[in-house]
Amino acid sequence: MSFARKSVPPLLLVLGFAAGWWLRPFSPTAPPLPAPAGETSSAPTEPAPPKPPALLAPLGDEPDWALLDTCQETITREEFERLLTTVFTTGEAWKNFVSLDDRQAVIAVGAAESGLRFHLRFAPTGQEKKPPRHWRTTTELPPAPADRPLEGVKIAIDPGHIGGAWAKMEERWFVVGNGQPVCEGDLTLAVARLLKPQLEALGASVSLVRNDSEPLTPLRPESLLEQAIMEGGQGDTQKLAERLFYRTAEIRARAELVNQSIKPDLVLCLHFNAEPWGDPKAPNLVDRTHFHLLLNGGYTDEELAFADQRFEMLRKLLQRTHRQEATLGTSVAAAFYQLTGLPPYTYPPNTRNARTVDGNPFLWARNLLANRLYDCPVLFLEPYVMNSQSDYARIQAGDYEGLREVAGKMQPSIFREYANAISLGLAEHYRVHRAQSASH
Repeated sequence: MSFARKSVPPLLLVLGFAAGWWLRPFSPTAPPLPAPAGETSSAPTEPAPPKPPALLAPLGDEPDWALLDTCQETITREEFERLLTTVFTTGEAWKNFVSLDDRQAVIAVGAAESGLRFHLRFAPTGQEKKPPRHWRTTTELPPAPADRPLEGVKIAIDPGHIGGAWAKMEERWFVVGNGQPVCEGDLTLAVARLLKPQLEALGASVSLVRNDSEPLTPLRPESLLEQAIMEGGQGDTQKLAERLFYRTAEIRARAELVNQSIKPDLVLCLHFNAEPWGDPKAPNLVDRTHFHLLLNGGYTDEELAFADQRFEMLRKLLQRTHRQEATLGTSVAAAFYQLTGLPPYTYPPNTRNARTVDGNPFLWARNLLANRLYDCPVLFLEPYVMNSQSDYARIQAGDYEGLREVAGKMQPSIFREYANAISLGLAEHYRVHRAQSASH
């Protein structure tokens, strides 16, 4: 969820840029690549002066740039530049960290002035090697029966937020009068539990990233107080520690589970959107609802200054997650519109941290921690508006089978509608784009 989708960078990051937070030294983990033909290098006769430290995002790790060596000669210069400028960035600051010529991209691995560089060699057109990855595109999957189009597809469902006792801390909680409290983390988990058997019936192997209202990270706000103090800021240290806990440490713990254990072909990040509601005990209910779906991309100039975010962006670009996300997202967005009639959410024209995808009004590229850290294609879904008058009434109605009169008209359960739209969209995508096996 986001309030009007956070059209400006989160406060924590904004303060970070201003205060120079998250500075840590960078030490290369592998020797530099050999100089290209025609260039020479020589060892210094005196110790080199210390390099400026790399800037890292909250709780981020120093990137191991040698991991990108496996992506040498997997992309042409034209494709690299197209993805970089039309999908993954929103400004021109990438030029401070990446320089291009016909044979390679030269990438700053730390601070731009550090002098440390990674050389990525381009492939001649038609001679691109396949980048190594654990996930499979739709066309790489073996044929599947028509009635089980997701046969063998590994899917991780990530119910957004934590919910339960943590919902108030997460600021994903409100209550209207004597109604049932609305906790986004509980809503997304309810949808995930309905969605899992639907996808399994279509042939998929499905894992829930969480199946209760407890955090995956062992860290807690009290263990992050020192980190919050180190990062300065003039705000409430306790609040900063809490945000490091639920916004950052929790997502990083989920990414470790997804990347190291589940290793899926696709992650579905489930969320409910919201408009600003003010006092959570006397929230504003609005008269509008909408839907949009986020793909990884749209890195801002400020975000590219972080070495780890720059590395993670390039890893996404080189693994070609975007095309898989866009084709999957197109099908899922069409299914949502077919079942719900929800209009698309539109970012303000001056938004600097999002960009449209393929002219589709429902698809937007944004750099979010989850869709950046998960090592596979990610669909980050933001349907409904929890504090809209219509969607709030449906949330209060709870889950049920069939149709029921809610807010003056016959409607399905909002939770089942959400799950059904995803299942319909994925089934349509794999039926259209995947080869079919002979009928049993």
